[in-house]
Amino acid sequence: MKKTVKLGLALAAGTNPVVAGAKRLEKKTLSFYHTHTRQSLGVTYFHHGMYDPVALGQINHYLRDFRTGEVHTIDRRLLDVLWDIQQDMGYKGTFEVISGFRSPVTNKKLRQNSSGVAKRSLHMEGRAIDIRFSEAPTRYVQQCAIAMQCGGVGYYPKSDFVHIDTGRFRTW
Repeated sequence: MKKTVKLGLALAAGTNPVVAGAKRLEKKTLSFYHTHTRQSLGVTYFHHGMYDPVALGQINHYLRDFRTGEVHTIDRRLLDVLWDIQQDMGYKGTFEVISGFRSPVTNKKLRQNSSGVAKRSLHMEGRAIDIRFSEAPTRYVQQCAIAMQCGGVGYYPKSDFVHIDTGRFRTW
């Protein structure tokens, strides 16, 4: 089939092949620094139109429960939210991780010491992260996440971090 016919069919179907091609080639890279383990990770987790299973494994291990060592799958949508926030802030900077995945045991212990820890925390499902961004005020990170409306956004100014999750949209 000739290129002009394919282009015409794509446009008639409401898709833009140029944009679709650009999205397939788009790379998504995140940089992390864990405030508890003092470990850093820079990883491209999406490229050539696909999630990279090796990179996702690295992220799962990196965002493990640092108290127990337990590893859990991190929701890809959460990574995409972080990437979108990073894009909004101009690509530069590192996500400073306070908490990624939390095992039920860790969550229970934290609940005993703080009223701010949810009994059914999405951290236990790999669907939440508590972060700062090195190149932007925490309030700005919170505002970016709220504007996206793709999950829960909690702002903790005294502790200087933002909670982001992939649950229903809500703020606190």
